[in-house]
Amino acid sequence: MTAPGEAARRRPARRPTIKDIARRAGVSESAVSFALNDRPGVSDDTRARVRRVAEELGWQANSAARALSGERAGALGLVLARPARTLGVESFFLQLVSGIQEVLSARKIALLFQVVEDLDTECALYRRWWAERRVDGVLVVDPRTDDPRPELLATLGLPAVAIGGPPGPAPTDQEPDAAPPPPLPTVWADDARAMARVLDHLHGLGHRRIVHVAGLPDLAHTARRIRSLRTEAALRGLTERQVRSVTTDYSDAEGAEATRRILDDARPPTAIIYDNDVMAVAGASVAAERGIPVPAALSIVAWDDSALCRVTHPRLTALVRDTPGFGRLAAHELLTVLDGGPPRTVQGELPHLEARESTGPCG
Repeated sequence: MTAPGEAARRRPARRPTIKDIARRAGVSESAVSFALNDRPGVSDDTRARVRRVAEELGWQANSAARALSGERAGALGLVLARPARTLGVESFFLQLVSGIQEVLSARKIALLFQVVEDLDTECALYRRWWAERRVDGVLVVDPRTDDPRPELLATLGLPAVAIGGPPGPAPTDQEPDAAPPPPLPTVWADDARAMARVLDHLHGLGHRRIVHVAGLPDLAHTARRIRSLRTEAALRGLTERQVRSVTTDYSDAEGAEATRRILDDARPPTAIIYDNDVMAVAGASVAAERGIPVPAALSIVAWDDSALCRVTHPRLTALVRDTPGFGRLAAHELLTVLDGGPPRTVQGELPHLEARESTGPCG
């Protein structure tokens, strides 16, 4: 039997309203509105009293009402269009979001994050967010080789910053005009120079048969890495039969399956580069299952470093970069755009290769 008053205690607390503030402060509702919105029409003493009462009651402005009045929503959006099964163990996006959140928290701005299955759903979500004025701007990840999002966001007038670079070759310090300006303000990583560092390391160890296990084929950075591998291989006199790429969905399952196919070749590679840490660990497991010693018979490199790379035996050679710092840079750029600053293309820190026990001289 329910005790008297128990149902009332279970009832959700009612949010305080402007009427509640007016009653407690002893002023009109219009005076409360003027005070809370920092408009003229009330004295300084009344403004201070209203704000004090609002704080005591725990009142917060309604974001939808702010949006309708032309004020900011106080939130930025981030949509990830990837199969959800591929995200469970990948650390990159967790680190990226932590860096973004660090910047937004300092400004008391919320991050609205959503995972969707495909690009069409992502574009539909942008349209809904724009219509509902849910976000002030968006951070766009995973640029595509044929990407509809920049044009859509420009049409909507929704401020955005792309993370990862434009679809074409990213400009370098030596070739500032190598690619046209991207359609969105952009923060980018120099995949070409990073790939050159990886290939320098493996080539210097004597490896001449190298396979790159890449990520999703329609992503712009996948295309850049594949193109960079071919370019760097050609500079070292290696042919496409000696150095090649295969694409996957970034998951450990596809990374392992790709490794099995690669090792079944009549002339298997002596080194494999994996586009993320989980695929590299999966590839090392396949090598162990087959009795292939790493690095004596097979060298392995992970594009992204993580705790997985450092606790695996042998520890995996990996590209080390400040992924939270990349997230912070992207958040700062979007806030700069929202504050009226010019759109820019900004390069993130170049990762360095941390040579560990998984790479060694070609046997």
